[in-house]
Amino acid sequence: MKKTLLAATIAASLGLIGCSQPENTEKSVADKAAMMDAQNAELNQAELGSFGVDLSARNEAIKPGDEFFMYASGTWYDNYELPADKTRYGAFTALAERSEERVKNIVDGLLEKETLNDEEKLVHDFFVSYMDTDAINEKGLSPISDVLTTIDNISTQKDLTEVFGNAWLTGASSPINSGMWYNRLDPNEYQLSVGVGGLGLPDRDYYLSDDERFVKIREAYEAHIAQMLGFAKVENPEEKAAEILALETEIANVQWPREKRRDRDLTLNQIERAKLSDDYPNFDWDTYFAQTGYKVPELNISQPEPVKAVIEIINDTALDKWKSYLTYHTIKNNAGLLSEDIYLANFDFYGTTLSGQQEPRPRWKRAVSQMSGTQSLGFAIGKIYVNEYFPESSKTQMAELVENLRTALGQRIDNLDWMSEETKVNAKEKLMAFRPKIGYPDTWQSFEGLTIESDDLIGNVRNLREFFHQQSIEKELEKTDRERWSMTPQRVNAYYNSSFNEIVFPAAILQPPFFDPNADPAVNYGAIGAVIGHEMGHGFDDQGSKSDAHGIQRNWWTDADRAAFEAKADKLVAQYNAYSPIEGNFVNGRNSLGENIGDVGGLAMAYHAYKLSLNGEEAPVIDGLTGDQRFFLAWAQVWREKQTEQSMLNRLRSGTHAPSRYRALAPRNHDAWYDAFNVQPGDALYLAPEERVRIW
Repeated sequence: MKKTLLAATIAASLGLIGCSQPENTEKSVADKAAMMDAQNAELNQAELGSFGVDLSARNEAIKPGDEFFMYASGTWYDNYELPADKTRYGAFTALAERSEERVKNIVDGLLEKETLNDEEKLVHDFFVSYMDTDAINEKGLSPISDVLTTIDNISTQKDLTEVFGNAWLTGASSPINSGMWYNRLDPNEYQLSVGVGGLGLPDRDYYLSDDERFVKIREAYEAHIAQMLGFAKVENPEEKAAEILALETEIANVQWPREKRRDRDLTLNQIERAKLSDDYPNFDWDTYFAQTGYKVPELNISQPEPVKAVIEIINDTALDKWKSYLTYHTIKNNAGLLSEDIYLANFDFYGTTLSGQQEPRPRWKRAVSQMSGTQSLGFAIGKIYVNEYFPESSKTQMAELVENLRTALGQRIDNLDWMSEETKVNAKEKLMAFRPKIGYPDTWQSFEGLTIESDDLIGNVRNLREFFHQQSIEKELEKTDRERWSMTPQRVNAYYNSSFNEIVFPAAILQPPFFDPNADPAVNYGAIGAVIGHEMGHGFDDQGSKSDAHGIQRNWWTDADRAAFEAKADKLVAQYNAYSPIEGNFVNGRNSLGENIGDVGGLAMAYHAYKLSLNGEEAPVIDGLTGDQRFFLAWAQVWREKQTEQSMLNRLRSGTHAPSRYRALAPRNHDAWYDAFNVQPGDALYLAPEERVRIW
């Protein structure tokens, strides 16, 4: 089988992944996976099937045009039993587990190592503190007793405001939220963003819907609140729980729906800090911000009317009710760091009732998760992860693939029949300005000055919060750091940052089924190629397209072109609005629009790039499948997933992504899919050519 030079060079580099880890006597899942990587590379054999797709997962009794997700993965879906400690499982989960195992292998190595450098010791001691369940159980609620005492002593509005302002450190909740981000009108500056929050349920719909399902969830939530208050020996916990639910319902009622919160035009409301009290009176902003230490002179209010309404709720609600609210949320938000009885009580509601998870994840996995974030020790771990599992050459070769996708999108923009030449110039400028970040940061996060103890889990978490918060304060008046990553290398994901116009691909996603050095090129283009296209697509989705090549939020479109774009986007909204994974509960096509544009557009870019890679030659038929069939099957199997109904409901109401089985259906908007699988009028997924959404 002939491969392009690009595919071959990537194969040569990524084939080194399995050769770089140390050999142990007992092999973990990560070790075995790495050995398989090495064996496959040596045999020039794809990890999945004969060419990179698991054909045994298909249900060939199902017509592709009737249910493409089940055609591609139906046998797997019908036979896979979701483990008790999971709410969903699919390609992303499988890779996340591989990454977890590899991180655990790293940590185990540190536990056995006699001499540790400073960062290794931080990781070692944090893990030990998390895994010392005897000490944690003995402490019970005492690690947060200082916060609970402060809450109990609230006697004035100023006291209340101080606790709200300190929530970033203590783990309490606040109906007024703030955080540092980038100035959308000048991405070289940081800016404090202020909004509303403070809910314990996933979304406002959980409070406001009269559907019986949500009524029962609210009943269970109220019982859960009472149980958690019981750990603090709060008097009349059932009465207090009812008050807390009523208070959160008030907050939910004034919040914007999620689709409105996505609108970057509505959420851009800059104001000088000196004028904040004039426009948003009756809240002690000086006291609130004194708890954070931020001094930026300009802010952005993401939800103006809700902020004003929440200030009114704060002032109209008795202090005793706020004290109960804060007591509950402080216990709940810290539950994973406290004794097992508190953790399990919290898990019973948030894990089982809300998400359908029957058993907690093993404690070591919870420890790895706690350690792996960008505001934790994730980059200290990531540095070791990259050294063991991601060779330097892979970064270079992945960059070549990104450039191939950039070329494809550029050609597609040139050929758009709905966009004027004037707007195309701006679109091409933005495309050319995309900055890819691949694998891992060029500049690593420093942990100098951070203290971690092996016997103080809550103290360690607070030290980490203070450490990163202080770094944020030190940088707030400086030029923004464009080397910053919002994901660690071991994270199985990717993202687009509109302020920096950058696309970012952590090392851990560059594995099968997304990328396999020995897979057929059609598979790699249909999987990782479409992921690259998806992230590029975010720069041109309904919200990302509101920023220009320099990350500045401004309108670079002609009015006619914008109207044409929005008409196409509206058709995609209607298409996804029709999908209903749970009876009576539909995908929110408006809230998921950015991701859906990313999927549909990214797939088109990847297909275009795949055709370019063939250099005019016909792709071979492999195992009876054409190149186009392999391309679309690879896409569909990336979204192979099984999920509990409770988790699905949560995703529908609070997530920005459509469920995976509907992401697998993005090809129904592409003419090549119809030809590849002989999809005809009358098939359930058939769309007439004029109904197929073609944006990018």
